[in-house]
Formats: sequence, structure tokens, C-alpha cells
Amino acid sequence: MITDEQIELAKQKTDYKLDSQHHEHNDCIRIAYEWLDAQKKIKSKSSKALALKHVIEKWGGRYVSTSDVCVAAELHPDIHGLYPFFNISSRLTEPSQNRLNDISEAMKHSNYRENYDPKTYKLSE
Repeated sequence: MITDEQIELAKQKTDYKLDSQHHEHNDCIRIAYEWLDAQKKIKSKSSKALALKHVIEKWGGRYVSTSDVCVAAELHPDIHGLYPFFNISSRLTEPSQNRLNDISEAMKHSNYRENYDPKTYKLSE
């Protein structure tokens, strides 16, 4: 599991897309990291903009900011690019729910999970 110290260092290094940074809880970054980790990595950055934060929120059952996704990408050794143009396949992989087991804030906002649509994904873990 990613530590709070690693997250704080990544926040300092992150090239935020937005002028204002917003983080509610470090677990939001952990949720985004787990989602990004499950995705198939490609050689080049995607040219297709996806509303990744919304997809991640629905999977993780909790509000996740764009800033959280940016920090998660900074933390991940295999993710490159700036939000939303990361080097992940547009054929999204549905991460296993087991990835959320040790993240206490996962599924805290049930209204996000109510809008979950597995058809968003082409593959599953």
C-alpha cells in the first residue's frame, strides 16, 4: 500500500492540470492508483480524452478529484502523460474489487457506485 509519506512527496512533484489542487483524503489517491494500475499500458500517450475521474469514482464508490488522479499518475512508475492523456489503452480494464479491500474510504459515497456501468469496460481483471 502506498504510504502517506509517498503521497505527500508525489503531491509536491505533480504537474497539476488545474490551478487549484483539491484532495479530500489520501485514500482517494490510492483508489485512483489502483484503477490506473489495472489498466493496460501503451507505448504512447492517449490522444482520446476520457473523463477518468468519473470512471474511477464510480468504480471506487467515492469522490475522487482530478488532482487525486494526477498524483496517482505521478506515483505510478508505468504511467506517463498529463491528465487525461495517459499512456493507457482506450479499451479500459475493469479492476478487481479486491483492489479496494484495504482502502478504508472506498465505497464511502454509495451514490457514486449506484451509477457504475460495467459496459464502460472492454476487459476485466
